[in-house]
Amino acid sequence: MTAPAGLLAALREIVGSERCLSRREELLPWECDGLTLHGSLPSAVVLPRDTHEVARIVRACRRFDTPFVPRGAGTGLSGGAIALDGGVVIECAKLDRILAIDGANRLAVVQPGVVNAALSQAVRPHGLFYAPDPSSQMACTIGGNVAENAGGPHTLKYGTTTNHVLALELVLPDGERLRLGSATGWSPGVDLVGVVVGSEGTVGIVTEVTVRLTPLPEATETLLVLFADVVSACRAVGAVITSGLVPAAMEIVDRRTIDAVEASVYAAGLPRDAGAVLLVELDGPAEALPPQIERIRALCAVEGARVQRARDDAERERFWRARKGAFGAMGRLAPDLYVHDAVVPRSRLPEVLARVGEICDRHRLRLSNVFHAGDGNLHPNISFDRRDADELARVVAAGREILEACVAVGGVISGEHGIGTEKRDFMGLVFSADDLEAQHRLRAAFDPDGVCNPGKILPTPRFCVEANPKARGYDHVPL
Repeated sequence: MTAPAGLLAALREIVGSERCLSRREELLPWECDGLTLHGSLPSAVVLPRDTHEVARIVRACRRFDTPFVPRGAGTGLSGGAIALDGGVVIECAKLDRILAIDGANRLAVVQPGVVNAALSQAVRPHGLFYAPDPSSQMACTIGGNVAENAGGPHTLKYGTTTNHVLALELVLPDGERLRLGSATGWSPGVDLVGVVVGSEGTVGIVTEVTVRLTPLPEATETLLVLFADVVSACRAVGAVITSGLVPAAMEIVDRRTIDAVEASVYAAGLPRDAGAVLLVELDGPAEALPPQIERIRALCAVEGARVQRARDDAERERFWRARKGAFGAMGRLAPDLYVHDAVVPRSRLPEVLARVGEICDRHRLRLSNVFHAGDGNLHPNISFDRRDADELARVVAAGREILEACVAVGGVISGEHGIGTEKRDFMGLVFSADDLEAQHRLRAAFDPDGVCNPGKILPTPRFCVEANPKARGYDHVPL
């Protein structure tokens, strides 16, 4: 779809020709996000530099009846940042300023294009850090984190993005500007900040975020625990949490992932003879950590595990580089990677992992696992070649079966990657017809014309019925 000439002229008047892209070769980088299964070429990409320009762009799109999609770094993994049916991508990467740091009140005000890791680096001199830490934190942006309610390894102790957002500035789908929340984290009435965080850019475009900062811990200890297999590692995780300990992070990496990492630039000396490794991080008062380490040693020893303690900050960083570089390292296994995302109760991890393995074996797919074991957030990774139509079909079929297996044990279909286009048609697995109708009504309160990131999150009635037999009779969605 080509953008109307009048719209392109209006957009160029707002941002200039250099920041308004429309030629096909210019648009290709925005064809998909981190989920390569889904792609759609936008009709134009616009790069605003401030809230005023964002509002003018939205109003221009409305004049020419063209939908639009907010986008950050494009690291998302659910197809949520692509422009379906030739909409305009509003690329927020140039809104990248840290507007204020208030060390006394432990908060910062940032534009949405600020890179996640850059914020923690900027506030470190104040003895603070920004706790949400997605694996893509060296590239992903705060605005994208807000859209997806991003998590990360340290979600176990510190929570997801929603626990750290105090206030927002939003450009609504009609071009009006709205401020929600406050620097205190409290405001009267309905929690509209909570509505926006995790809405995947479907209720407006976030142009400013006030975030809560966290004091740097006095001490940090990182353990690398070696197991014979993933199942025994999962049992040890359950034992640690049941004991009452709450580590900052508990991450499991399986043998296939270890092999990929150790053959890549992220190599950290992980032992290739281990069936799985568990990365445990503890932080807090220095005096409190040694007894916690010994308790974890004892609990893991029950599963026959060996525990290595990071000797210094350099070794700790090396362990984490291996964990966060795992997805990149898997590029050595196949041209494409499907990073799945679902959550199950910790006690059901062993059986669900076995079920996921059986599904991938039956579909003749290459599976590897690296996941946030502490909070049951699974990331089965399927390496494949999308140029092979048969293999692609098997990947899609396996993906659905994995979701069904997780829901069957009381899990949910996403922990941090969002719904986007990837899981839109499976929302009926966890929501009833009435639930979905309520979500449609909420979205319509912000975007009655359905122009802001359309086609994401919420399924059509047909898909709702197919995914959830209990939803039969659901024959309309009020938009």
